[in-house]
Amino acid sequence: MALDYLAAGKYHEALVIFAKLDRKYKLNHRFKAYMGVCYYYEWEYAEACKYLDEAIPHLDAYSPDERSVYYNIAAESHFELKEYGKAIPMYEKRLLVCNDNEKADALYRMGFCYMFQEKWGNAADCFRSALAYYTSYPNRNGTARTKQLGNMINGCEAKQKPHSFK
Repeated sequence: MALDYLAAGKYHEALVIFAKLDRKYKLNHRFKAYMGVCYYYEWEYAEACKYLDEAIPHLDAYSPDERSVYYNIAAESHFELKEYGKAIPMYEKRLLVCNDNEKADALYRMGFCYMFQEKWGNAADCFRSALAYYTSYPNRNGTARTKQLGNMINGCEAKQKPHSFK
């Protein structure tokens, strides 16, 4: 029943059942990942990170598409918590398994992670890569973002240049 609720987008209901099952039976890592997904959609990012960070290292046997979802949700949860150093490796893992048309969004968010850490060169590189993917694989986010990315790249490059003293 919890899986039916999860598939239907009824995350709170699914989470209630998963939690009861976990207390009684100690759920496996895949079900822990499901719980992390539920917490994410309930905007409980710290709990999502707790469950996904524990489960992800044990999910290599599952399909790339499924792992891509877990990596993305873990990355987004860490991003929301301003844990950019923890978000970046999750985005990087997602890049290894996601479809090419999904890479632009991951690179875009990685660019912000680096930018918020003031790693301007890395941020500019991610934004350039995101721009290339948005251009090659247009999607719902791409139009607005392609316009913004040129400014983002220029801003990062300007921050990266040493200031001259006159």
